[in-house]
Amino acid sequence: MPSTKSTPAANAEQMLRLDNQLCFAIYSASLAMTRLYKPLLDQLELTYPQYLVMLVLWEQDGLMVSELGQRLSLDSGTLTPLLKRLEASGYVTRVRDAQDERRVHIHLTTAGRRLKARAAKVPACLINASQCSPGELVALTQQVQQLRERIQAAA
Repeated sequence: MPSTKSTPAANAEQMLRLDNQLCFAIYSASLAMTRLYKPLLDQLELTYPQYLVMLVLWEQDGLMVSELGQRLSLDSGTLTPLLKRLEASGYVTRVRDAQDERRVHIHLTTAGRRLKARAAKVPACLINASQCSPGELVALTQQVQQLRERIQAAA
């Protein structure tokens, strides 16, 4: 009769299965979410990273590029072209700081502020697609944020 105890080799084998990888679950969920949002963001004429920038600016207008980068975990080399495209679309303006020209503040335009009302339907799409209650999504978001913070602290 086979033993019911698992061996270290069997445990290692199980740990290396794709479906047991938290990293893959988060990665594939992120891809699924981006696919879900894409048609909605296409209507807003935004890419997913641009949508994230707009979310931050709707919370706090006038941030510096470096502050946006910190909030979104993006470097200025990635963020600057994205901001230039948002500016070309008429949603933001980039203004150099009068006292330190290296600092660039990002401000919403009237069109950028108006876009917020049109974007309000995007989160509801996730609620419907996930079949989770808003409370469940809040709890899940908090768990993932805590996980991110622990991993960043360990890195």
